[in-house]
Amino acid sequence: MTSSLTDHVWLSEKRTNLLLLLMEGPRDIEQIKVSLNVTSRGMMPQIKKLKEKHLIVEEDDRYRLSNIGELIVKNMLPLINTLSMINENKDYWEQHDINILPPHLFKRLHELGNYLLLEPDLHYTFEIPKEFTENLLKSREIRSIISFYRPEYPKFYSELAEKAESLTLILSKAAFNRMKSNRMKELDFLLSAENTQVLLYEGEARPPAIDVSEWFMYISFFNENGSYDHNDIMSFDESALKWCSELFDHYLEQSVEIKNIDEIREAQ
Repeated sequence: MTSSLTDHVWLSEKRTNLLLLLMEGPRDIEQIKVSLNVTSRGMMPQIKKLKEKHLIVEEDDRYRLSNIGELIVKNMLPLINTLSMINENKDYWEQHDINILPPHLFKRLHELGNYLLLEPDLHYTFEIPKEFTENLLKSREIRSIISFYRPEYPKFYSELAEKAESLTLILSKAAFNRMKSNRMKELDFLLSAENTQVLLYEGEARPPAIDVSEWFMYISFFNENGSYDHNDIMSFDESALKWCSELFDHYLEQSVEIKNIDEIREAQ
């Protein structure tokens, strides 16, 4: 029985790894052996099978993907990256509400890339993580969504407004009401700052907390109970910045700018 392309791609780890390697460019057998930590004896039968299925071609003692091989590998990568992302922190992704994401970004969650999962230090659970504050204070262009209130936020975002070239800040209704009731001075400052735009989110589903700048992104999903558990995702990958910026834009479209505090009644 003739085996399928699916079998040739997925049923051998050596073949799968070789296809992924050749996505980066042509390689000779010595380069393949070093990159994949294999022997010629173990690899040549796999190369022969991939050549027979026209997934790779040999030119001048170097192997490269064929046209159909390149097409297949390009479509393999999102699935492989998604599996890798989930396997790295399976419990986190099972326990947090990612169904709130718009469908086109839900399918591209793997673009978070080489992210870091920051788990709370039990001794500093209620303090803002330094990875969050230090990286934002170094940023020039900041776009943030405050979905839950921390007493430190009004002062911290006021400091960002003084340091950054631009700050676009979306407040959930709950966060806006808390700031209006308890920290009116800082809210007034943010509204009057020339480089700062403050908006009120008017959508139905509460968005995750988001901070994205020109080189750094930070996102906090709520758990399945709708609570924040101090587990956060941070990434510096270009694909993650693009993904998070698109997510911010999604919520920006559902927000209205606050120009004058007197024009905004308490958000319901």
